Amino acid sequence: MKRYERIGLKLVALKMFVPTETMIEEHYLLDSEWKKKVGKKAITSYQKKGETPPSSDPIEVGNLVVKRLKKYMTSGPVIAMVWEGAHAIELVRKITGGTEPRSAEVGTIRGDFVVDSYQMADGDNRAIRNLIHASGSAPEANMEIPHWFKPEEIISYKVPHEATLYDVDMKDILG
Repeated sequence: MKRYERIGLKLVALKMFVPTETMIEEHYLLDSEWKKKVGKKAITSYQKKGETPPSSDPIEVGNLVVKRLKKYMTSGPVIAMVWEGAHAIELVRKITGGTEPRSAEVGTIRGDFVVDSYQMADGDNRAIRNLIHASGSAPEANMEIPHWFKPEEIISYKVPHEATLYDVDMKDILG
């Protein structure tokens, strides 16, 4: 959280809970094409490594990914957050790091705190444990936020640096 706040983002929603399998499945299927896309990506990844994918059907492989994610994501509590600010999605993704912790940049959350890899996850028949999820685009965030938060759980408030960053005329700088 400190990493996101330090760059100027504002936390507007936060809660801790253990998600249900239904919540996880619904999250990943908010984008009707997600399962197919992730299945194709996984099949390509297997082929690049010279391995045989579990299936040549992207939907079937996508179902396997969802099954693994449901098991992982329901195994304990998660902390869901909504961050707000200029370029929030881009900055959160940059600080969070790449999906595979092994290849995530050093200095990112995934690169600094997790040593998992697709190879280890596939070998153990489980989801990759990349510690943190970050929406990939504004449309994705606009689907995911209402999935996890009710409107009244998102708090609107001001922090001191907002006047400097967002007040075009800088009228609120001196009070």
